[in-house]
Amino acid sequence: MTTLSSRALNRALLHRQFLLARTDHTPLEVIGRLVAMQAQEPNWPYVGLWSRICGFTHSELTTLLQDRKVVRSGLLRSTQHLATADDFRRLRPLLQPVLDRTARSAYFARNSAGLDTASLVATGLELLQGGTTPRKELARRLAERHPGRDGRVLAGEVELRTPLIHNPATGTWGSWGTRSAVSVTPAETWLGRPMAPATAKDLIRRYLAAFGPAGIMDVQAWSGLTRLGEIVSDMRAELRHYRDPDGRELIDVPDAELPDPDTPAPVRLLPAFDNALLGHADRSRVISHEDRKRVMPGQAQVRPTFLVNGHVHGTWSLKGETLHLTPFRPLTATDQAALEQETERLLPFVGGKNVSYSSPIATRPATPGLSAVCFPTSP
Repeated sequence: MTTLSSRALNRALLHRQFLLARTDHTPLEVIGRLVAMQAQEPNWPYVGLWSRICGFTHSELTTLLQDRKVVRSGLLRSTQHLATADDFRRLRPLLQPVLDRTARSAYFARNSAGLDTASLVATGLELLQGGTTPRKELARRLAERHPGRDGRVLAGEVELRTPLIHNPATGTWGSWGTRSAVSVTPAETWLGRPMAPATAKDLIRRYLAAFGPAGIMDVQAWSGLTRLGEIVSDMRAELRHYRDPDGRELIDVPDAELPDPDTPAPVRLLPAFDNALLGHADRSRVISHEDRKRVMPGQAQVRPTFLVNGHVHGTWSLKGETLHLTPFRPLTATDQAALEQETERLLPFVGGKNVSYSSPIATRPATPGLSAVCFPTSP
């Protein structure tokens, strides 16, 4: 069994995530390749697509949401994601046990103690009446039906236990942070088609195409599903098998490309909650254990980062019109120049005008006229 170096695993991940070279594929194709994009805060998936697609514009994703080709809803790990409408129809039923597990947690269970789960969901769907309803209104009506209980928590449980799609305005480019005015619609009403469950084998293949080679624990950490070992065993003959530098077995789809480990990796600015950082249990292929604590300090935070030579080298933030970079280690002159160029390309996209550093480098205005270099890649 071939042992893959950490660098080989890094380059494989970057290639499959369109981070070795921007692609000329459409946003719909890229979202499908990534399976889903984490989207608690609506602006971040736009930045994620900007980092992956040559010439990407805000209107491309906004149009997909408005045309119902991409939807926002609870999905992987019970968190809000963007997915293509077809993938959502297939993946949400498969992942429903993960969302049900979250709905049984103490936060929800304390509030719904004594209520029949099926009746609660039926009541929620009855109140929605097959249409679009503000989340706050659903909460108010549920509280009227169940006096003494927190309607917001009941509404959250209903949303976990049955697929509800968020209105496009909730997921389109706008103010930074979460949106308070969220409306929801039963998924089958919004999509105009019934749900059509995928199999766990389908999900594993899709995961490996976007994040592999990887181990079983990686698939489980990414999806929230458990006990996938037996399913992977049934797939053994169709998969490639490797080992990582620590001797752990990795699996992969047979037709996936492994790029040359010596392939240069360009500087990339990643959004908060980016797929590349959240796709594995062992994330050392892209971020060190020490840096992981800085980027993921707890309370469900995953800060925006930048990659240098394929690995997280620091974080960034946008404050007003200034994009602030915080390197974790000194940069070479070449890497600093590449970081500055990529940052200045991003500035107009996020509404910024200046760049500042935590190191003693003077804030200076953006350089106009820079455009990203594009290299077509295969899906």
